[in-house]
Amino acid sequence: MAGSAASRPPTAEATEGRALAARILSLPRESGSPGLDQARALVADRLRELGFRVELQPFRCTAAALVPLPLIGAGLGWLALLVAPLLVLPTPPRWLALAVWAAGALSLGLFAAGAAAGHAPAGWIGPTRDDANLIATRSPAVRRWIVAHLDTKAQGHSMAGRLVAVWLMLLAAVCLSGLGVARLGGPVPAALAASAAGVAVLAGALATRGRLQGVTQGARDNGSGVIAALAAAEATRDPGIGILISGGEELGLIGARLFARDRAAMLAGAEAVNLDTIDGRGPLWVVSHDARGDALADRAVARLAALGLEVRRRRLPFGILTDSLALARIGTPAITIARLDWSTLGRIHTPRDTAADLSLEAAERVGCAVARSI
Repeated sequence: MAGSAASRPPTAEATEGRALAARILSLPRESGSPGLDQARALVADRLRELGFRVELQPFRCTAAALVPLPLIGAGLGWLALLVAPLLVLPTPPRWLALAVWAAGALSLGLFAAGAAAGHAPAGWIGPTRDDANLIATRSPAVRRWIVAHLDTKAQGHSMAGRLVAVWLMLLAAVCLSGLGVARLGGPVPAALAASAAGVAVLAGALATRGRLQGVTQGARDNGSGVIAALAAAEATRDPGIGILISGGEELGLIGARLFARDRAAMLAGAEAVNLDTIDGRGPLWVVSHDARGDALADRAVARLAALGLEVRRRRLPFGILTDSLALARIGTPAITIARLDWSTLGRIHTPRDTAADLSLEAAERVGCAVARSI
């Protein structure tokens, strides 16, 4: 599926590849949906045509991992409104604001942890969903796994909105903790207490929009990554290259976690390059999680620089999860490659993430690059 120069007519293979890409990107692919099943079948058929042995790793999952953020956000807003008067009024005991804040924050954390583990009303979590990883190999000895998640999700806010909500929640927590300690010395200025409470309420309002809502084609997140993975599969016959098309990523990296847990032997001695959201704009980001990933990232940056795109290194931003994180946690050298900017973040996880104005050229070029030596 690698793109050809603009001055050359597309080959029959390129035309067929772009038709396949269009079919995949046209399907909303929420976990457990018929669209996801159709898209996975299309990808599996293409990988078989390319000489891969394709295996499905089925699993069942829920949206429990999406419950904590709205729950903590709502609770944080109400807790801030309760604590604010205790910070300002002179009559309550000096320790009361800090005690109420600490007890409330601990309770919120315990509730959120329980909800993430599935201990929440069924109405919060939603139905159980059938999903699967698609594992494609040409030989038992895989040296590099190229990973991309196929599932999508739509929420009441974009990825940009989620990041802002998470960062504001962290800021509010730090401010309220500091003001609680300051109250031990006496009442704090009303303006400071009101500001901290205001940030907490705003963060909570943004966080509560994180519930699943509507559907999205997920053209950028992560149709583009799947197209890049298929381009990698087409670009090489190296038997040491394996393809993992994961499921349940949008519900808490479920597919990648299960692959790491149940197929750890397939990861032994291998590295993983995760392709997640490769837009036609923005810098090319190479994200690592630890020292093992840093060494792989250094090699990837050198390879990707030849594409003529701006390449930047960084660690995973707070508030974002990617499949490479689940693989890195069991000791696999793992990185994520993405191309995006704030405009992209403002689209993904919303119905606006369509293929209407998406160029796949960068995705195809990145896929071809990671299929070769890094």
